[in-house]
Amino acid sequence: MPEPSWRREAADVVAALARRYGWKLVLLFVGVLLPMWAFMELADEVHEAEAIPFDEPVLLFAREMASDGFDGVFLFFSRIGYGSGVVPVDIGLVLVLLALRRWRHAVFAAVATGGSALLNIATKQLFARDRPSLWESIAPETSYSFPSGHAMGSMTLALVLVLLAWHTRARWWAVAAMAVFVPMVGLSRVYLGVHYPSDILAGWSAAALWTVGTYLLVDRRPRATRASD
Repeated sequence: MPEPSWRREAADVVAALARRYGWKLVLLFVGVLLPMWAFMELADEVHEAEAIPFDEPVLLFAREMASDGFDGVFLFFSRIGYGSGVVPVDIGLVLVLLALRRWRHAVFAAVATGGSALLNIATKQLFARDRPSLWESIAPETSYSFPSGHAMGSMTLALVLVLLAWHTRARWWAVAAMAVFVPMVGLSRVYLGVHYPSDILAGWSAAALWTVGTYLLVDRRPRATRASD
């Protein structure tokens, strides 16, 4: 029995959309929808002031593995994970892109990194979650805990670099470097006892949601013009 014409037409339309927008559809699902679901689940638990089952056991495990040899490593990643590393690189990246007249990329990097920082500040005030207090940290913090600013900042920078490099030969170098940098920054905050693991996961989710969403909005242009940007 021959296939109805409307089915063939529908299949052709779906195939054409996949060919044209497949990359962005994957980004939308992996970089926006999944992180949105993860953040909402974590945020709901924090809002209800319910204990997240894996938070305390992971923190206690980090405490058990603490030693003088690890302290220096995790203090280093904690320092470069925000004020001493991520923030200066964010600013430098935007300035370099402006100097190269990569206007669209500069706007994307500025909105993604700057917006992520502002979003983190606002969200911390909204949820007002206290820091962990299972032990006295060697690098104490006084601000609110949820979501982690270090996790958001490092993930935002990582995604910006990967997305900017994706259509170049440097993409796998960017992916490899960020695949080490981002987890180490997140682990450092748990190791130091200043964040719950759920703070880190929420920070990564919020950063992915904001950064990929910004990219999808800013990158709306004909394919033929991308090479000249």
